[in-house]
Amino acid sequence: MSDLTIPAHLLPSDGRFGCGPSRVSDAAVAELASLGRSVLGTSHRQAPVRDQVRSLREGMLALFAAPQGYEVLVTVGGATAFWDAAVYGLIDQRSQHYVFGEFSAKFATAARTAPWLAEPVIVEAAPGGRPEPIAVPDGVDAHAWTHNETSTGVMQDIRRVDDALVLVDATSAAGGLPVDLAQVDVYYFSLQKGFAADGGLTVAIVSPRAIERIERIAASQRYVPAFFDLAGVVENSRKDQTYNTPAVATIVLARFQVEAMLAQHGDLAGVVAAQRAKASHLYGWAEARPWAQPFVTDVDARSLVVATVDLVGVEADEVNAALRANGVVDTESYRKLGRNQLRVGLFPAVPLADVEAFTACVDHVVEALG
Repeated sequence: MSDLTIPAHLLPSDGRFGCGPSRVSDAAVAELASLGRSVLGTSHRQAPVRDQVRSLREGMLALFAAPQGYEVLVTVGGATAFWDAAVYGLIDQRSQHYVFGEFSAKFATAARTAPWLAEPVIVEAAPGGRPEPIAVPDGVDAHAWTHNETSTGVMQDIRRVDDALVLVDATSAAGGLPVDLAQVDVYYFSLQKGFAADGGLTVAIVSPRAIERIERIAASQRYVPAFFDLAGVVENSRKDQTYNTPAVATIVLARFQVEAMLAQHGDLAGVVAAQRAKASHLYGWAEARPWAQPFVTDVDARSLVVATVDLVGVEADEVNAALRANGVVDTESYRKLGRNQLRVGLFPAVPLADVEAFTACVDHVVEALG
């Protein structure tokens, strides 16, 4: 199938549909190039780079309509590093984790292996489903959610259920799924998915309650390595900088994407409406094919940013090989899920027209397969 040629008129304008990293637009690359030496290879403690950080932080507050008193933190390291930082600086004694796939399980593992914390409570659902929130009478001081399970294409309905802090890993969700930050204390995410940048940094939108928890733990006798010191992250973010030298290109690309989202859609609700249109097309297409079906059976749980489609009687590896040979790439199933499946990134940088072109390409390939 790698010898199959898809007609040019069917191909998308950009064939990148990965679920991490997402495509970076040519316009964003041009923006980075235009700034050039004014920010790249210069001090991140000085105005040119700090202005980029400030614009990114302000853009995030505007996009998410953050409640009064919420702050935007920027720190070096992706979500994996932030899980460790949370284990040191946000979980007081015990956490509860909602696990429904590969990535939601990783934070639970980090909390379980921390000797200074009690054994976490695990609320689990099988891949393709999502767990229901459970209030705990006492003993749990943090609920750890994953807004979008990237490995399975399931999105979670985030809501506060008790007085514990609500910590939400939004790495593949942020900027594409609806969220009410009044229900959340820490909404954290890497920038290489919804914000069309490179990896290596985390943004966290945090409530005053979370700031108080960070400062209280920092003032205690708990040992916290400097790299995971969230009190230091708060201090540096308020100065529009990071403790360690950041990936400046990532900051510029993400800042550009936030501003583009606001300019095109006005607010998060506008972005989400565009995401619903893309998801509706792709899931509707799958349901209309005898050889395809959405992996997630609960319609309300089907992700607006990562779509998973099982193939029936057609080998996904063959379809993906043919797509890749024609420049339509990164639509393979998550490797550990082990399903005969397409997994398609629908992030905000991917226009509806390209999603429509993608489904036309798959139709062409499957027809050629016979």
